[in-house]
Amino acid sequence: MSTEDLRFEYIENFGCEEDDLLRALERETALTQIHPKMISGKYQGHLLAMLIKMTGAKRVLEIGTFSGYSAICMARALPADGSLVTIEVDDEIEWLSSKYFEKAGMQDKITAIVGDASKVVPTLDGPFDMVFVDGDKREYISYFEAVLPKLSPNGIIVADNVIWYDKIFTETASNDHMTHGIQAFNKYIAERADVEKIILPVRDGLMLIRKK
Repeated sequence: MSTEDLRFEYIENFGCEEDDLLRALERETALTQIHPKMISGKYQGHLLAMLIKMTGAKRVLEIGTFSGYSAICMARALPADGSLVTIEVDDEIEWLSSKYFEKAGMQDKITAIVGDASKVVPTLDGPFDMVFVDGDKREYISYFEAVLPKLSPNGIIVADNVIWYDKIFTETASNDHMTHGIQAFNKYIAERADVEKIILPVRDGLMLIRKK
């Protein structure tokens, strides 16, 4: 095992417990989904939960539910009067996330919407204290533009996969629209003077963004 692998294993296991329900969700995701690595996992789930607790967020929006792992982690971190809205475009995975939302006892705290986030977000009432963006990489800029006006004054946006399997560092084929989407998003955010931003080297890269 390389030093880098040892480092990641140490960091991932440091204070990041995963209960039986989340382990079961991870297993069922691996057994039933074509791309199970899209799941957030315990390290990222723990970080998202800690961000909610540190910022005192009460209303959270998630773009990209997948099997519901990150939504459960975030919903558990919310105060008793907190709520989370999560949007997923793929209606064929909704059965899995809703199953585990109920198992986790979070069905009253989580509002799950099946649809295109680019169309759904403009219909939602703000403000949101935290927005986790993990949807279609080609649409990250449009997601950002839709959620920014709905962000509370001290709210934060967390964008996932901004390193995108290290593909952002090299020239890519013209038809690699996902990579081009992330590259365009990173450049777009870097050039905006009205927000503060930082990239954390967490898994596939997490960008934290807040209004100045």
